[in-house]
Amino acid sequence: MGTQVISIDTIIGYATSMHTPLLEAKVFPSYTLFATICGYMLGVIAIPRLISQKRAFQLFTMLGCIFSVLIVLVKMEVLFLGHKTDLSIWFLVLLGFANSLIWAGIWPLAMNGLGRFTKLGASIMIMGLCGNGLLPLVYGYLADLQGVKEAYWILIPCYLYLIYYAFYGHKVKRWSFKS
Repeated sequence: MGTQVISIDTIIGYATSMHTPLLEAKVFPSYTLFATICGYMLGVIAIPRLISQKRAFQLFTMLGCIFSVLIVLVKMEVLFLGHKTDLSIWFLVLLGFANSLIWAGIWPLAMNGLGRFTKLGASIMIMGLCGNGLLPLVYGYLADLQGVKEAYWILIPCYLYLIYYAFYGHKVKRWSFKS
């Protein structure tokens, strides 16, 4: 969820760092939220008729990782929806779409098989939302040290872990450090 907060809350500062006027930059969060709503609607229409919730989770985590890499690596000016901006801003907007089905995908995989511990598991999942408050702080720290664009590298390990969880991590039922 911290990745979702970063994509919405930092886009104005990112756009203004690329010399987009503030009055123009302030519309980008609404584009990100529109992309999120489009993802929700796609999920409502397609899950489970056309794609399983798990497969959608896997696909959207990979999209998030791809978009995050493109945010950092792409530098090209484009004219889109009347905005002459760097293409990387539109990849940041698209993170709203990628993030839309991630939480909905994590939840059933994490709750599966908990039995009498379902309430505890659900409580831990809700407490995990603290990432919404912590990850943007890390982003801000990195933005101060490295730069606004370079700070988006923080998203890559987050999405890589989500990809791991989507494909394999949710299957782990017991943690053991014994060989």
